[in-house]
Formats: sequence, C-alpha cells, structure tokens
Amino acid sequence: MAELHDLSPSTGSTKAGKRKGRGPGSGNGKTAGRGQKGQKSRSGGSVHPRFEGGQMPLIRRIPKRGFKNINRVEYQVVNVRDLGRVEGDVSPESLKAAGLVRSLKLPVKILGIGEVSEKLTVSAHKFSASAQSKIEAAGGTVSVIGADASDD
Repeated sequence: MAELHDLSPSTGSTKAGKRKGRGPGSGNGKTAGRGQKGQKSRSGGSVHPRFEGGQMPLIRRIPKRGFKNINRVEYQVVNVRDLGRVEGDVSPESLKAAGLVRSLKLPVKILGIGEVSEKLTVSAHKFSASAQSKIEAAGGTVSVIGADASDD
C-alpha cells in the first residue's frame, strides 16, 4: 500500500513559481518585472479597484435618492381568505403550523382580501380595518397581541 511520503503529483501537473528579483540570470532580476519607477513599482504601492485616476468616482457622481427608515416594522401579512386553512383558533403559532407565515419573530398583520365564512377567534399583532370588520361580521373575535389597555 502507498504511504504518504511516496505520493507525488503527476508529471507536468505542477509548475515552479517565478523567483523574482534573484539576479539577471533568472530573467526577472533587478526590477523584478515591475518596470522602472512609479507607484506600482514601490513596495506596498497600488491603488484600490475603484480608483479612477483622480476623476470624480462613479459612486460620488451618481445622485443619491430615497430614505430608509431604521425604525420600520416589517409585518408578515395574511389575508382573511387564508384563515380557513388554520385549524382551531388563529394565532401566529397556528399560522406558522399552517405554513402561512415564515417566522414567529416577526409581527403578523391580517389584511382584508377575501371573505370569512366561519366564526373565528383571531389574535395577531395588527389588523386592517376591513379585516377586523369581516371577522366580526362573521361572528368571530379579534384580539391584538401586545396592545396596551390604554390604546383604544
């Protein structure tokens, strides 16, 4: 059986690297393939990939637009037409079990697209006005998760 010290790469599969700056006989002596003078010939001398020779960079030439609110709350939305797919009371946990929301870490909002046929007890973080009226018109109840008693 072959041992680790017996292994070697196939003939012609590897090539020795260029040994730069090792005298005139190497073919890459003296300036080591860097040309004569200039920033790129110096040690540590290079420009970053975005550098455009001193002209105004593209990122600064393009106008900036818009605004991103860092306090935005991103809701997972569920329409009332989909609430029939949930067994029993509707809550974020039952919506996740039914595959209607992805995460229990994000708040859930119920929107009013579609109709509600059966009487449901729905708890979510937020409701649209149409969703709340449709659920209550069908004889169901709506409860807001995390709402204070003073928020009326």
